[in-house]
Amino acid sequence: MDPQHDETIINEAIALAEAWQNRANALLTSEEKGIAEQMMRLLTHPMDKVILTKMIDQSFRSHNPARVADQINSLLRKYGVPDFFSSVDKLLVQMFLGLGRYIPSISIPKMIDKMRHDSSRAIIPGEADELHAHLQKRKKQGVQMNINHLGEALLGETETLLRLDTYINDLKNPEIECISIKISTIYSQIEPLAFEHTVQILKDRLTLLYKVARDNVYIRNDKTTAPKLVALDMEEYRDLEITVAAFKRTLEQDVFKDYPAGIALQAYLPDSYSVQQELTAWAKLRVANGGSPIRIRIVKGANMEMEKLESAIRNWPLAPYDNKLSVDANYKRMIDFGMAPENIHAVHLGIASHNLFELAYAYQMARQNRVADYFSFEMLEGMADHVRRAIHEMPGDIMLYAPVATKAQFINAIAYLIRRLDENTDAENFLRYSFSLKTDSNAWEFLKEQFVDSYHYKERAGKTPNRIQNREHESFPETMGTLHENEFNNEPDTDWSLAANRRWAQAVRGRWKKSSSDPLEKIPLVVAGKEIFANRPIRESMDRSQLPEEIRVAAYAEAVEEDVNRALATGRDDPDGWRLKSMAQRHAVLSQVAMEIRKARGRPDRCCSCRYREDFYRSRRRSLGSRGFCRILSFFRKGLYGSGKCSMLRQGIGAGHFSVEFSHRDPLWRHRGITGCRQHGDIQTVIGGGPDRMALVPMFLERRRL
Repeated sequence: MDPQHDETIINEAIALAEAWQNRANALLTSEEKGIAEQMMRLLTHPMDKVILTKMIDQSFRSHNPARVADQINSLLRKYGVPDFFSSVDKLLVQMFLGLGRYIPSISIPKMIDKMRHDSSRAIIPGEADELHAHLQKRKKQGVQMNINHLGEALLGETETLLRLDTYINDLKNPEIECISIKISTIYSQIEPLAFEHTVQILKDRLTLLYKVARDNVYIRNDKTTAPKLVALDMEEYRDLEITVAAFKRTLEQDVFKDYPAGIALQAYLPDSYSVQQELTAWAKLRVANGGSPIRIRIVKGANMEMEKLESAIRNWPLAPYDNKLSVDANYKRMIDFGMAPENIHAVHLGIASHNLFELAYAYQMARQNRVADYFSFEMLEGMADHVRRAIHEMPGDIMLYAPVATKAQFINAIAYLIRRLDENTDAENFLRYSFSLKTDSNAWEFLKEQFVDSYHYKERAGKTPNRIQNREHESFPETMGTLHENEFNNEPDTDWSLAANRRWAQAVRGRWKKSSSDPLEKIPLVVAGKEIFANRPIRESMDRSQLPEEIRVAAYAEAVEEDVNRALATGRDDPDGWRLKSMAQRHAVLSQVAMEIRKARGRPDRCCSCRYREDFYRSRRRSLGSRGFCRILSFFRKGLYGSGKCSMLRQGIGAGHFSVEFSHRDPLWRHRGITGCRQHGDIQTVIGGGPDRMALVPMFLERRRL
């Protein structure tokens, strides 16, 4: 686009957003003004948000009313009653503190009922009569509804099958036009490493839902009919590739050639732009072959805190963008691509936002490209409804994303309330300002500037994934680690959401896997640097991952008393002179060990893995790209870096199922003696220890395990 065109589209979008906002302000009801005033009080008392979050998050985890009452009482006594509460709410709180906490079996259910009533604008009651009345009201208003049952990430298959039944009943309900589902609600054992298995089960369950949706039509106000829409929501980054694969493979079945399903893409992921392009190319081919279009719902993304947490725990790069400018720029870039006439005929769009500038931009792009019939706006039920009414005065469809929860499910919906509270009060979020937004205010100018800046940043926002770990092709600088960097960082876990790492794991498994015709591998003891196998008790290892078939993979020697005594004597004699080494020398040795372990990531002892039914990251005795393997490596990297005084260093030797260790304590490095220690969890590459009891040296590491 040329600069003149850029200025034109920007100015048109700003003018339309301003007209919508002015009209929305004129449509505000007295009830909505009261809610806006309450939210403004919350924004001016930041501590109130902390108190409210603590109350909602902490207090209702228990099903015991007495425990709930005790926690609420404790929080209110500690922090006081939030200032943003209305006078009626403050009176009710005082009544609870004075009397209600002593009769929790009565007061707590009443409190939950009050919470449910107050949040009913945002979380629709799921009971049949109340849901029916709400759906009828919205249908008369000409508003489409997308039903989302709250309480995701189900823990077991029993719950999952119950949720599937709920979805099927929804799709058979003549009043429901569209449902949103998350893959975590139709399969409880989602596993990126078991990619094909997971996708196949999801495909089977989506097939069931799509068939019901296809066979049950929705009758609109104008008497036209359409199949029910099933839309796949997007969750964490790790589910992105799985969700897209399950979506495509299900629709590639001939029975769904004419079924128009939907999927959401999150603009806060740089990956989403390329996924949108991939889906569009696939959908265009589908349409060219006589199939129906699909629908993509473009959202900003709502799992940022979870992504930050996983990134920090696993020591991975943050999957989403780390700034709002890039998120908004990518959102517009996805709108531009989606609104191109050659694309939108195969992929209809749902533009999901409450930001009037973004909605106005999408509207102007659709009008300019003459594709307004192929997109609709999508907004959250109960959020800034006056804005929805203002927009709806113009031609076009609006769909409301409507969270639903019955009374029994309401406690599970609390996480949604917290997320929306956090979103509505974020300093950069449009909704934060929407409660009292005027087009001649500083807040409006701030939001307008955000919009213009992100528009001009469209082509500069990153398009490639932030997570690019690849175990197939790794190289390591020789100067990495605490010895050279004077800073300790945990070794990143292997990211199984990435296809390259899954291929790597499959290749490693292929090298490991034995059949019944393969010879047993002999695993000797290693004591004082010598391998011992003859004249020792021999036991066999079975590959438990191949049960019920009994595949024996190895025979290993067990230590006897003579071996333990020799190991103890070797530790006492210290032939490698470990005790004489300085801290710096020990640190250098440990740094070299860390590098060797890192290079050997794909070559741990397969026999030990099979014996303990080892997989790549779920077993207690972990290996390979696992958390356990990375933890071992991190301990070696840490070496003597643990504290200013170098806390405690231990060393040991491998002796079959035994190791020995001794310790020195700084600052005097006194010898503390030698003790016997049975091998225990998380160690395959090195026999022994744990976080501060790692059996390190005098370097009697089993050669085969490096």
